[in-house]
Amino acid sequence: MSFTREGLVFFWSLSLLLVFGGCAPTKPARVSAVAYTAEDVFIAATKQSDPTIVRAGTPAYLMLVDGLIEAYPDNSKLLTAGCQAYTAYASSFVEDTDPKKAVALYAKAKVYGFRALSKKEDFQQAVTGQVYDFVAFLKQYNKQDAPSLFWTTSAWGKWISLNLDSVEALADMAMLEATMQRTLELDDSFYYGSPHLLMAVYFAARPDIIGGNINKAKEHFDKAFSLGADKLLSTKVLFARYYAVRLRDRVLFAKTLQEVIDAPVDEVPELTLANTLAKEKAREMLEKVDDYFGELP
Repeated sequence: MSFTREGLVFFWSLSLLLVFGGCAPTKPARVSAVAYTAEDVFIAATKQSDPTIVRAGTPAYLMLVDGLIEAYPDNSKLLTAGCQAYTAYASSFVEDTDPKKAVALYAKAKVYGFRALSKKEDFQQAVTGQVYDFVAFLKQYNKQDAPSLFWTTSAWGKWISLNLDSVEALADMAMLEATMQRTLELDDSFYYGSPHLLMAVYFAARPDIIGGNINKAKEHFDKAFSLGADKLLSTKVLFARYYAVRLRDRVLFAKTLQEVIDAPVDEVPELTLANTLAKEKAREMLEKVDDYFGELP
């Protein structure tokens, strides 16, 4: 997943606050000035078609977020921004080349997400309880919490997927599914229908014996597309990776990825960066098609 609009604006705002904070007369004026500047920076950043710039610069921003969270440990917006930033960085630039490092990044993102969701009670403690109690616990959240829930489940799901030999990770699956379901209930249209995309991958990536369901996966992929996820090319990449591979449909796999490669990156200007990364991934997957399908005819 890539950065959302709200997240990137907030993310850039953090750095600009540090840069300009010393010369602004008052806090309200400083925040107001930064808001305008951050919006301009965001517009330029999301139209960036060279991922190397973001790849090189993101670690510095992660350090800024860590420092600000250290200073404001109970700020849920800041914690959500940290969860989002670490998840996006790990999934976009680290996981494919260094899975062990990605596990650590997702774990940190998950901690930030759990803390962001610890409003009245400790989210981590609730996760260790019974499923029916946890489902009731999730009722406290409303639509405003959808971004925190979404990014937390993104990090959590990624962490589980890279720790399938861990008893702790497997034990979390029911709680993760409940949290994803609550996110869908609150705002299934968030970021081009991405909550449905998470659920689709969740059902497609697992064998039936531990809750996988290819039909449910297809339903959620279709719903995501209907909510605008077709504009986000990574949706088709995930459709090929999880749905087509699960069906053992090599033709669908290649066709879907070729559609990504042939699509313009700037049809939606603010998705240029995200779609550039998706096209890179599609090319890489097509080159390694035998790794996904072996010697199938």
